[in-house]
Amino acid sequence: MAGNKRPLPMRLRRLITLSVAGALVIGVTGLFGLPKLLSEHVAQLPDSIQNIADQVQAKPVTIFDPPKYSIDEAGSIWAVVNKQRQISPLKYKPSRLSYPTFPKPKIQNPYGLQLRTEAALAAEQLAASMQEAGLGNLILNSGFRTYKNQQGLYNRTKDTRGLAVAEKLSARPGHSEHQLGLAADFSVQGEGCVIMVCFGKTEAGAWLAENAHQQGFIVRYPRGYKAITGFQYEPWHFRYVGVELATEMKVKAIATLEEFWSLESAPDYAAPAG
Repeated sequence: MAGNKRPLPMRLRRLITLSVAGALVIGVTGLFGLPKLLSEHVAQLPDSIQNIADQVQAKPVTIFDPPKYSIDEAGSIWAVVNKQRQISPLKYKPSRLSYPTFPKPKIQNPYGLQLRTEAALAAEQLAASMQEAGLGNLILNSGFRTYKNQQGLYNRTKDTRGLAVAEKLSARPGHSEHQLGLAADFSVQGEGCVIMVCFGKTEAGAWLAENAHQQGFIVRYPRGYKAITGFQYEPWHFRYVGVELATEMKVKAIATLEEFWSLESAPDYAAPAG
């Protein structure tokens, strides 16, 4: 009987109300379109909130932003060392050093030099690639140097050729990439121009400059960038930074680490020689 109907429970009434509201929203959306409905709501936002909403966009995440490795720590393969950025700690020595395992060690590593293990393995791969390209035997002329070794080299240059020449040609101790164990001075058997600018014009030197990134090396002091790197063109001096960074620099045609990391140029040392 109608007079005996019980009122619906509160919970059920709320459920029915929500269902009706949902149906209305779906109907409106179907009639006018969801984009229009959303745009009308966004248009009613205060300007400050709308501006923020407009600026929020998905940004690609890369290994370079933020850096995957430090550019300040001496133990990082991305460490940047130049006339303005000294090694810290000053007398740092890599914990892992290895002799590259070349097929002809007496020819390819005549001075029995070491590199940091990652760089040594990459040098082996680079030598193998050169052989496959028919360009002869890669030779390691200089590798890891201790702080003391670099100090002796710098002092000998200063004593024999003067302070001005030493400052231009030889890094001060504590400012040499060789101390990181990540720098290698290469030549190629039979090509000549060992540790000379003309190496860049040899077939092997040109091949190295073009292809060394595939094993993680870059020409650290390219031609025409002395005002940025602080050193003249050295086509024999290669720096190991890993395949990721070397390839990124190659693809983007960025020649120096200073430019890649938006660092200040380092044409001179921060303080006069002591």
